[in-house]
Amino acid sequence: MRLFFANALMALALLVAPSARAEIILTDVKGRQVTLAKPAERVVLGFYYEDYLAVAGPGALDKIVALSLSTWKDWRPAQFAAYEKALPRLSTLPDVGNTEDGTFSVEKVIAARPDLVLLAAWSYDALGSNVQRIEEAGIPVVTLDYNSQTVNRHVASTLALGKAMGTEARAEQLAENYRAAMADIDRRIAKAGPTTKKVYVELAQKGAGEIGNSYGDSMWGALVEKLGGQNIAKGQIGNWGPLSPEYVLSARPDLIFLAGSEWLSRPQSVQIGFGSTPDLARARIKPYLQRPGWQELPAVKTGGVHALYHGGARTLYDYTFAQYIAKQLYPDAFQDVDPAENLRRYYAAWLPIKADGVFMLPYDASSQ
Repeated sequence: MRLFFANALMALALLVAPSARAEIILTDVKGRQVTLAKPAERVVLGFYYEDYLAVAGPGALDKIVALSLSTWKDWRPAQFAAYEKALPRLSTLPDVGNTEDGTFSVEKVIAARPDLVLLAAWSYDALGSNVQRIEEAGIPVVTLDYNSQTVNRHVASTLALGKAMGTEARAEQLAENYRAAMADIDRRIAKAGPTTKKVYVELAQKGAGEIGNSYGDSMWGALVEKLGGQNIAKGQIGNWGPLSPEYVLSARPDLIFLAGSEWLSRPQSVQIGFGSTPDLARARIKPYLQRPGWQELPAVKTGGVHALYHGGARTLYDYTFAQYIAKQLYPDAFQDVDPAENLRRYYAAWLPIKADGVFMLPYDASSQ
């Protein structure tokens, strides 16, 4: 009899074990415990497109059943086109809208029958009680946050994503790559000692005739602060918003970073990123230097004006832009670091396309 019960218990354990092994319990960046029956196979992707592709690895796109399209295709058109060429299925995926313009559709998400929805933390907040409608349909929601520009949030997002997709080893490699790169930056800065350089970052989307957003507590602003630079937007705005021209002149920044992209419908924007060239980027920077009073700014007088790819913020490769900014803050400490080459290597190692274009460069007046 004892043998019968022992065998019965063993058989029951064998029946239960596969289900127990398959269940995934993870904690996302909002501290929410999320349970998945198994690694996700049908994903609705809300944001952080390149990070998803890097972490989920080969075949990642085959697991996407819908996505928020405009925040990729409209914000980074040349980048999107490069991925569309490499991954033709991308052009066939349904669009669920996005929270930026209020077009996000819970009905479209549910209709796609996903087993996972991935949302940026800010999209999750914007959706409010609509998240509950998704979860009531039996669909788990996992939040990610690369916007905060902290090592902890980058790593936590990467590991949570890897666990959800069943690519934990790959996620740990990417997380360690990020940790190591940022730790190297910290070591170099500590050895160099503090800097007094003041930094101004502006989103160069509207052209020199309009003032673009700067960044206080997030994205480029948070990154500048982490690197020891004195972000002139700190305390003036929250996450982002424009600074007055008078304030920028009075702050007298030593470095100016114009965040550009591939805004094809904005002919005066700083064009930088996929398919860009140094000549085009510098031609678009030049009008900014002709703003009233800018010729007297230390950054302009000393060649401290630079362009950065705005698509490089809030990503797993933003450490290369951190290296570039740090190299301007501490030239001697980063003399042997080539941030642009490191960006190309990241793409070669982790993504299905090459980093073809100009993603970071100084303004060179002699070239204009």
